[in-house]
Amino acid sequence: MAAIWWIRRDLRLIDNQALEEALKMGTSVVPIFILDPFFQKSSYVGSKRWQFLYHGLQLLRQDLEELGSRLILRSGLPETILLNLVKEVGATAVFAEEDYSPYARKRDAQLQSILPLTLVSGLTYHHPTDVLKKDGTPYTVFTPYKRRWLERPLPRRNHLASIPSQLPSCPNIASEAIPSHSPLSYFPAGEAEAQQRLDTFRDNLMKRYGSLRDYPGTVGTSGLSPYLRFGMLSSREAIVTAVETRAKAKSETAVESVQTWLDELIWREFYQSIIYHFPHVTKGSFRPVYDKIQWRNDPAEFEAWCQGQTGYPIVDAAMRQLSQTGWMHNRARMIVASFLVKDLLIDWRWGEKWFMQQLVDGDPAANNGGWQWAAGTGTDAAPYFRIFNPVSQSKKFDPEGKYIREFVPELNGYPDKEIHSPELTPPLLQKRYGATIGQDYPHPIVNHKEARLRTLDAYKTAKEAVAPE
Repeated sequence: MAAIWWIRRDLRLIDNQALEEALKMGTSVVPIFILDPFFQKSSYVGSKRWQFLYHGLQLLRQDLEELGSRLILRSGLPETILLNLVKEVGATAVFAEEDYSPYARKRDAQLQSILPLTLVSGLTYHHPTDVLKKDGTPYTVFTPYKRRWLERPLPRRNHLASIPSQLPSCPNIASEAIPSHSPLSYFPAGEAEAQQRLDTFRDNLMKRYGSLRDYPGTVGTSGLSPYLRFGMLSSREAIVTAVETRAKAKSETAVESVQTWLDELIWREFYQSIIYHFPHVTKGSFRPVYDKIQWRNDPAEFEAWCQGQTGYPIVDAAMRQLSQTGWMHNRARMIVASFLVKDLLIDWRWGEKWFMQQLVDGDPAANNGGWQWAAGTGTDAAPYFRIFNPVSQSKKFDPEGKYIREFVPELNGYPDKEIHSPELTPPLLQKRYGATIGQDYPHPIVNHKEARLRTLDAYKTAKEAVAPE
């Protein structure tokens, strides 16, 4: 019997539950990846994420061939491709890792009505329907969700699906070539790279993560988000590694640091749960009252933000890091999101879309959750009146200006104390430092204090517009 392994967000062989189930069912397993026109036409998917995916597919194809199999790649509607493939190879079952986005759920429900499609866990450790309140309703606040998540059994190393030493041969059927691509220098794709990064982070940084993670000019994070996004590393293995490292930690600080990283993995599952139970968040605010906000939506200011030309060095460094690398440090993500929404009063959905176009790790659930948190429109949202001061954030989390100097090199000549607000430096010193404000680097496009008051008024007005009489 033949079984089809439909690869979607699980480009790996280690701990792949969909592959494991396919191997149990079929004496022949057909691995297929479908280039769905829905994503190819989407304005939310940028070139860097495609490059990462194509490189990952190339490496997965090599890994499969080493085990005696091969990767089938075809372009078209999943319904058409899979119906034809089932007939072509005589498959009795199709296995795929379950996805929780609105599009994926609608697509899979339709396919299950015409195909022997079985959805298998793997995108998250706990399914969104497993971590619920006592009354059976979903959590909408992170802290109680995390508490309930941690009360459930934690995975162990022996729970991971074993990597096959050999795979059954794949039928000699047609496959398209993987589109041409250039590997990303900052994020080489593939399962081997993911494993190496996980090992390096575990051995060198995980026990110091709590003290390092907020400083964008310091290497203090795992760099694993693109690999988790495409399943080149399973969420379960990441959690197992955190649990094991926490158990071996020899100091309270180390234990807390590892737990902080585990909390980030739980945040990832929380946002997947939100998009599963409340799909309306992909179109508007979790709290509909904030859909009444009167945004300014100035196109020129949005363009300045996108290009890293706002006149706020920490914001510009972050936006340039995004455009150059396809990634942005998490603290920086919060700073630039707050700036776009709370300083420029631009709809958070503009920023959400720009991030999805630029990010290698762009994930609908996590990206939406992060933006709604920053905008104060989401579930476990920061209160709308909590507005980041970009200069204060810069001084606190990039005190020596390392991050700024890396991505805003025109300010390299400024001393540490002056690099955060270069426009306050006297003109003669600006010239001496090599960057005259308004000529070599822009003036701030907005006054933070004035913008803060404007935003508070806009949010207050929106809330009062729907208040009961």
